[in-house]
Amino acid sequence: MNCPQSVMVVKVDEAQMDEMWSFVQSKKQQRWLWSAIDHRSGKMLAYVLAPHEDAALAKLRQLLRPFGLTHFYTDAWGAYLRLLDPQEHTVGKANTQKIERKHLTLRTRIKRLARKTICFSKSIWLHDVVIGLFINRHEFGRAI
Repeated sequence: MNCPQSVMVVKVDEAQMDEMWSFVQSKKQQRWLWSAIDHRSGKMLAYVLAPHEDAALAKLRQLLRPFGLTHFYTDAWGAYLRLLDPQEHTVGKANTQKIERKHLTLRTRIKRLARKTICFSKSIWLHDVVIGLFINRHEFGRAI
């Protein structure tokens, strides 16, 4: 059954952004979950699974563009300092508690995101699919 799906984008003024480390096959092959949530409600806005590089943040920013964000709260990772306008950016732990908590929940529920685990993916594709399906179901209420 084909059901047309629509996406309603609402205006969001402020977002918290953070990245979370995981790995594929071995800890030398790192994979990062970059995500952004609404600062007020804590709802997931967008996420990207990618290496720990500036290009991943640029892709996340592109996904966030329709929300009309005017301010970002992050940690002090260099990509944020390089790519975000200082007048629209606040660095510090005080304003990133919701996203840190959301990442802890994801780490608890998805063993591939746990720091010390025997459960890991053998391919980047499978890693991204498993995490993406969980996030889409848990955060957006649907599987892709």
